[in-house]
Amino acid sequence: MCGIIGYIGDRQAQEILLNGLKRLEYRGYDSAGIALLLSGKNSISLKKTPGKISALEKVLHKKSLNGSLGIAHTRWATHGAPNQVNSHPHFDCEQEIALVHNGIIENYESLKTELIKEGHIFRSQTDTEVIVHLIEKFHKKFSLEESVRKTTKMLVGSFAIGVISKKEPDKLIGARLGSPLIAGIGKEENFLASDVPAILDSTREVIFLEESEIIVLTKDSYKITDFSGAVVSRKPTRVTWDITQAQKQGYHHFMLKEINEQPGIIDNLLEMRIEKNKRSIIFDEQKISDEKLKKIKNISIVACGTAYHAGLVGKYIIESLCAIPVNVDVSSEFRYRSLLIDEDTLVVAISQSGETADTLAGIREAKKRGASVLAICNVLGSTLTREAEGVIYTHAGPEIGVASTKAYTAQLTILYLLSFYLAKIRGVVSEEKIGQLIAGLKKIPGQMKEILGNQEAIERIAHRHSHFGSFLYLGRNINFPSAIEGALKLKEISYIPAEGYAAGEMKHGPIALIDEYRAVVCISPESRVYDKMTSNIQEIRSRKGKIIAIATTGDSEIKELTREVIYIPKVDEFFSALAVVLPLQLLAYHIAVKRGCDVDQPRNLAKSVTVE
Repeated sequence: MCGIIGYIGDRQAQEILLNGLKRLEYRGYDSAGIALLLSGKNSISLKKTPGKISALEKVLHKKSLNGSLGIAHTRWATHGAPNQVNSHPHFDCEQEIALVHNGIIENYESLKTELIKEGHIFRSQTDTEVIVHLIEKFHKKFSLEESVRKTTKMLVGSFAIGVISKKEPDKLIGARLGSPLIAGIGKEENFLASDVPAILDSTREVIFLEESEIIVLTKDSYKITDFSGAVVSRKPTRVTWDITQAQKQGYHHFMLKEINEQPGIIDNLLEMRIEKNKRSIIFDEQKISDEKLKKIKNISIVACGTAYHAGLVGKYIIESLCAIPVNVDVSSEFRYRSLLIDEDTLVVAISQSGETADTLAGIREAKKRGASVLAICNVLGSTLTREAEGVIYTHAGPEIGVASTKAYTAQLTILYLLSFYLAKIRGVVSEEKIGQLIAGLKKIPGQMKEILGNQEAIERIAHRHSHFGSFLYLGRNINFPSAIEGALKLKEISYIPAEGYAAGEMKHGPIALIDEYRAVVCISPESRVYDKMTSNIQEIRSRKGKIIAIATTGDSEIKELTREVIYIPKVDEFFSALAVVLPLQLLAYHIAVKRGCDVDQPRNLAKSVTVE
């Protein structure tokens, strides 16, 4: 959530900062602002507006700001309403220092009380404003860098900040604790940002700041220190993915583009992760030894949102192949309950961004208890990948749409491969069987392409059902998590209430809701529980529920029960979660578009949830 971009160099900063903010829109926001040190005037000009970046652009296009040092921000409101006053950046009392902040300052009230007693005047209701006033207090005696350092030691909570001061017009300073921050290193210019896409059109050389670090940028140098002042030596990492991956490329929405990218992403993952002999899995970033993995007695999967649903599928996959008990926890619950884990536990943390606050807190608790932590993550250099003992990257490319699609199927693919890997090293599945499983998984990208070739039919069904006020999603066995994921996709982008349920639980409550005003999506491809799903559909039909079925091509029986059928190719039941999710994603997408919703940036949601 929230976006930070900062620039120092020889170019005019305004358009660089605005373009950077636009590339961070996927993080979720409700206001935007910019602060520039004006050329030749030794003063900072600040402009900010509630609403979209386009509103800020209108203000700036009336009177542009000229300067080559600046910071900008998109805010997702926590403390204080999303209005102009509470928008970032924030000034100190004398308007000599400007600051942007991601995160939450937990002790801001006590700090604010003391600062007011000292004569500081606050203009907003935000927790952020205490930071800039603390820096102001120290900056009367110390350099900007030292003032930031002293301030960080007084803050409790999480923060990534960007700071400029008219007293030191050749510096851009950043600091982080519990919230992501990167620096982009260019030629005679440098950048600060909360995520890589903001700067990728200017540089591929990126420094990922670690916890409790400060970076001082000039136009042609950088210096990293920790909060105690010790110098840290770190070279930039070169980002290999292309900026075009973060652009729409002719699609109406990022979400639709990312849905259509899934066959290619899985194809690439399998090419990368499977050796030419077809029976060996390559996890080159995975540093947990095979010896340790052989001794693991249980697995705990921790994740949030869509990644949690991937974990639920992972439980079915791993338990069926590896004979290891698997628990799956929502990260925010895992971190607070009494954890029965130890050195015999493997904790698998799943996160697209690698910056999800609850997941990070969870793995830190797990490490204290001696558990090994394996991260499944999409973002190179993210906090999760640095803190985990082992890492498996999903290589899905930047996912811009807030509602996760390609990250989910990439996570599922890694979970399948991980199950093959564990089964092989633990000797519970023969090499011949591993080869057969790999061959089955390699069919999935082609089957996904078949499904994507049927988008017009799915769109028509979506339009016919877009007026319904609520939806129920039902699935069994490995596709029970698919039902939960399908319901999440619909409610987060269309705002229609939707529930995902195990179909066998329908009689234990949800059946009371079924009538002609509710649509029921039944996930019923060919499987060993197909007859059970058919019985559920009969029960729904007798109560006049409007049924949308996802079924296997050639299924004639389903036609007798409902005319609204989305067909998928014949897929091995074990891999069916990878296939059924595509029509669920497309159904949600087309319903949301029909209802006029902002598909890529749903209200109240953020791509990366970096605070509790």
